[in-house]
Amino acid sequence: MPTPRTETTLAATVSTAIADVILARADHVFGLVGNANSHVVSHLTSRGFPYTATRHEAGAVAAADAFFRAGGGIAVATTTCGAGFTNTITALAEAKAARVPMVYVTGSAPAAGPRHFDLNQAALLDALGIDHFTPTPATAAADAHAAFALAQTHQEPVVLLLPFDLQTAPLADGGDVLSRPELLRPAHATPTRPLSEGTRAELAAIADALAGARRPLILSGRGVVHAGVADDVAALGDRIGAVHMHSAMARNVIGGEWCMGTAGGFTHRAHVPIARDADVVLVLGASFNAFQSRGGSLFSPDTTIIHLTLEEHPSNRDVDKRLLCDLTTVMPVLGGLVADRTTGARATWRDELGALPPAEDPATQPELFHERGADGRLDPRAALRELNRILPSQRTVCTDGGHFLGWVPMYLDSPDPRAQVLVGTAIQTIGLGFPTAIGVAAARPDDYNVLVTGDGGGLMALSDAETVFRTVRRGAVIVMNDAAYGAELHQYRAEGLDTASMVIDDIDFAAVGRALGARGVTVADMSDFARVAELLDDDPNGVIIIDVKISREVIADFIAEVLKKQ
Repeated sequence: MPTPRTETTLAATVSTAIADVILARADHVFGLVGNANSHVVSHLTSRGFPYTATRHEAGAVAAADAFFRAGGGIAVATTTCGAGFTNTITALAEAKAARVPMVYVTGSAPAAGPRHFDLNQAALLDALGIDHFTPTPATAAADAHAAFALAQTHQEPVVLLLPFDLQTAPLADGGDVLSRPELLRPAHATPTRPLSEGTRAELAAIADALAGARRPLILSGRGVVHAGVADDVAALGDRIGAVHMHSAMARNVIGGEWCMGTAGGFTHRAHVPIARDADVVLVLGASFNAFQSRGGSLFSPDTTIIHLTLEEHPSNRDVDKRLLCDLTTVMPVLGGLVADRTTGARATWRDELGALPPAEDPATQPELFHERGADGRLDPRAALRELNRILPSQRTVCTDGGHFLGWVPMYLDSPDPRAQVLVGTAIQTIGLGFPTAIGVAAARPDDYNVLVTGDGGGLMALSDAETVFRTVRRGAVIVMNDAAYGAELHQYRAEGLDTASMVIDDIDFAAVGRALGARGVTVADMSDFARVAELLDDDPNGVIIIDVKISREVIADFIAEVLKKQ
């Protein structure tokens, strides 16, 4: 819940009205000031409101996004207008695609008319499908409250476009109207209590399929986390003897000996055949996109797919049954219906399996346990296994995007569903890694903050490296440095394209980190990890940047799946 703030007396203006709503409805703001948002930010900081200054506008939005994903509450970001706004477009698009509830306060052209350098920011937001309000002296407070309500109800970003010349305009008497009342529309799927007869009939059919399944598998997504129904899902799995998997956004939501980890390109090879043997798959609160379905190949074409979700999602393969519903309401009912159909002792898939095979076995998969690739640089799997061993276990793992991402969920443990934060994956961008660590630091300040980035994405986001070193109490920045844009290199080298544009000079990130105030270590041999362990033992506080020189010749499984289809 938002923390009460110290009251001060300031003139009631459009800016202070917006700031007062933020004070009442949020817990943290990430921003970069300019001449179109400084009044809002000043009103917040003068009252002691938690505010993190980033060094790039994209960083402000991405940090706010990560703050929400890590469990900190609604995302709030602010920047100035014009170039300050356009710098955020990629991060905004990511938040929209990832269904992150966010209020973004930015400046806009003067109400009196645009200047020669002003942009049509509303049109850009319309192109992204992002709702926006333009607050005035008559609508400022109502618009700000509506932005928060809309963001939270629909799980999406909403933007307040504050006209440059109205920042200090006094509020109009009795001004509590909305500038765009048409935006307050119903949510995608409104929970219905009690459930309709039609929904109950659909649930009964789903219960029949689950009770009759010989090899059931349950795939849980972020919707299970948000709905708070993990116990119901676990009980359902126990009842029917199901094997569990989860999406990358819901890691460890259902743990235990019958969980095979992340579904899709991050699934360990030994577990893929088991997933393909499933005869009924229940997908709960996950988008079931191409990444979760391993490009449509994770499950057999004969598998019955049942999808329970709040809203429609584009799917990479046909779904046999989709029910738009609220899991909070539906899961207890579904559990009861299945229980009615599974009375008495019976053999289950778990009995048939006995136990899940180990995710990896050096005896049968020796190729997964090499220390170096064919080019002599470190195998990223060996490096991440060692980092998993020596880094503090009470951690949050956040990542940039890139080829290296294929190994992070497989080899770096995280303790709970909100302790793995992958900003950038929704629209396949790189360059948001450093800002992600900033948001995580605010949401989970007591955790050891582990950021994993590639060299390409790390260089793109370097403007906020200083912010990471300034705001993270305890953490490590791991640069998986293959001196290349690895995803492009592997995909297009196979097609015979020239790769000169896909390689990067081998940057000394440890030196970069030291220049910005962090401790830096270069790891080119497995023995170099001893130095990392020494630094952690000497002083666990502050940030260590670890430049891991990894091989270009080791290909992540999710890229290998792409190459198979070329």
